Amino acid sequence: MPIYEYTCGDCSRLTSVFVKSMNATSKTVCTHCGSRKLSRTLSRFAYHKSEQRVLEKHGAEPQQLEDYKDPRQIGRWAERKLDEYGMEMPDKAREMIDAAREGELPSPVDEL
Repeated sequence: MPIYEYTCGDCSRLTSVFVKSMNATSKTVCTHCGSRKLSRTLSRFAYHKSEQRVLEKHGAEPQQLEDYKDPRQIGRWAERKLDEYGMEMPDKAREMIDAAREGELPSPVDEL
């Protein structure tokens, strides 16, 4: 069940269309202006960033608010700061950081 993307010839905006099967015909219209002048567009795709790519992009310290959306970045920052202050990582914090690295956000963060 593919999702196709089209660029509108009138307003130049992108419209995504879910198609039940590759052989099905769809009557696509621009979701923004209602035009039928659509041309198929090469879709963007998502990929999982490796830890190395995250470090390359964000560096050692989070630089902006967006950086804190990556749980690996938050955990590295907390580990580094506690190490700088010569403090032991509390067991509960260690569990939360390890869980976040596996993709499981702690409930206070998940509720946001």
